[in-house]
Amino acid sequence: MLLKLLPPALLAAMLSPPLAAAPVEVLVQDPRGLALAEAVVYLESAQARSKVRPVQGVEVEQAARRFTQRVTVVPVGSQVEFPNRDKVRHHVFSFSPTKTFELKLYAGTPANPVLFDKPGVAVLGCNIHDQMVAWVLVVETPYYGISAAPGKVHLADVPPGSYQLRTWHPDLPPGAAPLEQTLVVPPGGASVSVRLPLGA
Repeated sequence: MLLKLLPPALLAAMLSPPLAAAPVEVLVQDPRGLALAEAVVYLESAQARSKVRPVQGVEVEQAARRFTQRVTVVPVGSQVEFPNRDKVRHHVFSFSPTKTFELKLYAGTPANPVLFDKPGVAVLGCNIHDQMVAWVLVVETPYYGISAAPGKVHLADVPPGSYQLRTWHPDLPPGAAPLEQTLVVPPGGASVSVRLPLGA
């Protein structure tokens, strides 16, 4: 009997199936329009924030006196391992407000991973080898990715809705915020290109 008392529009909304998630394709380019690798792309909204869960098994490896991956992205609350698979010891640290920590001179894998519990960018270095630098970007969304050499990021299973599309790259000016723009994702998915103002 209760269903008969509801307005028809509300009743239809309650009974209709939820809109299916769809892919979002992002092409990241530099100011000249060339494809840009190692850019982090992520979609934020209140709905996305409610679905954030930590991920497991993330590593920032050291080998050949460098971090083997310059850019790592994780959801907030994730723990990251820092295995040293090099022939020399390293002293990994970050003084960034997002995460301040220090793994003093070590070989192998430290017993305790590092918890990244605040969103933002953490810059990593090695106290022994000045040429070593890497970044960990901590996000409040499950919809994120890093562009490969063609400059493309594929975000699968994004629910339709309005998001803030944020794009960040390590070659942005130090301390620069991610480039931000509104993106409405329709039921069929979306495709968008972004030009980052590197060197601006």
